[in-house]
Amino acid sequence: METERPVTRVLVVDDEESQRTALASMIALWGYAVETAADGLEALEKLASFGAHVMVTDLMMPRMDGNELLRRLKQQGGGPASIVQTAFGNLETAVATIHDLGAFWFLEKPVQSQALRLLLERAANQGRLVEHAERLERQLSYRGVLGEMVGASGKMQEVFALVQQVAPSRAAVLISGESGTGKELAARAIHALSPRRGGPFVAINCAAMPDTLMESELFGHEKGAFTGAVERRAGCFELAQNGTVLLDEIGDMPIATQAKLLRVLEDGRVRRLGGKSEIQLDVRVVAATNAPLDNAIREGKFREDLFYRLNVFPIPLPPLRDRKDDLPVLTAALLEDLNQKHATKVADIAPEVIEHFRAYHWPGNVRELRNVLERAVILAGEGTIQTMHLPPGFGGAPLPVPSLTAEGGELRIPVGFTIEQAERALIELTLEHTKHNKTRAAEILGISQKTLFNKLKEYGSQGAGAA
Repeated sequence: METERPVTRVLVVDDEESQRTALASMIALWGYAVETAADGLEALEKLASFGAHVMVTDLMMPRMDGNELLRRLKQQGGGPASIVQTAFGNLETAVATIHDLGAFWFLEKPVQSQALRLLLERAANQGRLVEHAERLERQLSYRGVLGEMVGASGKMQEVFALVQQVAPSRAAVLISGESGTGKELAARAIHALSPRRGGPFVAINCAAMPDTLMESELFGHEKGAFTGAVERRAGCFELAQNGTVLLDEIGDMPIATQAKLLRVLEDGRVRRLGGKSEIQLDVRVVAATNAPLDNAIREGKFREDLFYRLNVFPIPLPPLRDRKDDLPVLTAALLEDLNQKHATKVADIAPEVIEHFRAYHWPGNVRELRNVLERAVILAGEGTIQTMHLPPGFGGAPLPVPSLTAEGGELRIPVGFTIEQAERALIELTLEHTKHNKTRAAEILGISQKTLFNKLKEYGSQGAGAA
């Protein structure tokens, strides 16, 4: 099947509106995405957001002419492949522009449509080659890229090696690692490197799914199978046919559902709830957990036979605090992604910020690093991220925990606290109020006991003393 060719973007720069509009309309008819600018200054603004592959520019323009525009782009490290329009008297200037400023070619006015179309095709090919080369160069500069996973440290190179070894097989994989270490990214990399990469990748978070809906989500149901089942629905295993299913936070799956999952894994068949026939499966299973399952097995909360069925090929992911050598490549990759997401132009991170990063424990791992950088990128907008762009109290003394006042049990939270800090303070103070009665605390907070347990487990990994 032939892949669809990406649309080439062209920027037309000309101070004469009629010529600019006519040229843009003609180029658009040839299948290009077109933007226009009235002079060099407007062109620089458009290039920052439009990302043109090719630029067609006049030489003589007010405010900033074509020569100065190309000179600015050259100083900034390049720009799109540029076709210069010139009147007959400016032919020597156009040739000099090509030689000195790296323009792709020139066209004499009035522009001949056939000649322009041919030049656009050639310039577009050059623009795509340059873009591809820059992308490869960025990936090589990371020194370690596997799918969306980035890491140059020895620990991550070991992970990359395990992923590449197990991907071509049919073996079940159990990925373990703290929250935020990139377990789903590892699962997606396994899928992308496997013979099933053309099939679906379906992920389900067992911790976020109510027990009453778990079996329906996994195995599907027939119409009328239970109250509210108004139509037939395929489960995750059916949806992942000929592909990969990720069972995230597998340790939170109800014990009754574990038995049915084990049967599906052993037989390779699934029956929808309320169904009479079984469906043959061809699905690769990857499971993930944020905590070792040993304790859950000893406490009878996780089936040992299911553990051995899933743990055919274990892949442990290291926490960020154990691979701080990856901070330079991680921050570079995250900055590029966040700049694209928010249309910002942050180019670098100040050395003192990197030192804060190296000294920090990173309880939330790469997810927390991304969140910190996302906030900083939005605040900075462009240039360099400074310490002023980091969250209050980051890398230094922690902010004081808000105190519950004696008058009426009112919680006062100073400005500058994050939602996560406020939530944690509220949960811990409610537990103090209930003398650590979790059932009562969950009722007061309006959350389930499972949610409260998960929150406390998260705080425990950060050194909190909540029981």
